[in-house]
Amino acid sequence: MATVALVAVACAVGLWELFAMLGAGGLAPFRLVGAACAAVLFLSIAEPGLVVAPALPAITVAITAAALHRARAMPTSVPAAAATLLAAAYVGALAGTIAALRTIPPESDGAWRVTLLLAIVMTSDTFAYFAGSAFGRHKLAPLVSPGKTVEGLAGGLAGGILAALLVRRFGLPQIPALAAVALGIVVSVFGVAGDLVESLMKRWSGVKDSGRLFPGHGGMLDRLDSLLFGAPVLYYYFLYAR
Repeated sequence: MATVALVAVACAVGLWELFAMLGAGGLAPFRLVGAACAAVLFLSIAEPGLVVAPALPAITVAITAAALHRARAMPTSVPAAAATLLAAAYVGALAGTIAALRTIPPESDGAWRVTLLLAIVMTSDTFAYFAGSAFGRHKLAPLVSPGKTVEGLAGGLAGGILAALLVRRFGLPQIPALAAVALGIVVSVFGVAGDLVESLMKRWSGVKDSGRLFPGHGGMLDRLDSLLFGAPVLYYYFLYAR
């Protein structure tokens, strides 16, 4: 399916950028093992029929056993395994939930579910920017992202609610109105958290952007960070609240 393939490509680029960030911070993740494990995690969520058994035990064994190949560099082998597991789970598993919005039943709603995620995150981000620029006085997380403000967050929540209600109106009328409002709020909050988490990793590693894929706008991971945290909210809702 085109959506799954597109998300998989974005996931692969973002994973490689994360490996580079971890390297800039002094870690040396197992890139090939990590990429394979991220792919398995991604598929186990996006296309669970392709993975015949729960993936996490096998992934944990593969990554921790890979540390044995660096036994001569013992001080870095265990941190490398931890970094690899973090990267595989952070990008592979969370990106899998983005793709799963398109594939979980009923598939006829898949495109609208993906639209809901994009609409909430993008509208929330836009409203947060303008509200923060106009009214921002109180810093939200000054040590991680000095530009974010509490007022911007409030504007972002308003934008998220509006986007969720509009998508519900035109494409997902089966969602109760109150549930749409709740999803708009929670996805917006998690989207901000995702942005802050990536900002934390960039500050830790000493890099300004995750990459240079989009000149002036950073890398793929810079574009995915909010989606990676917002998608699981919708994934669990549509999986269990149907």
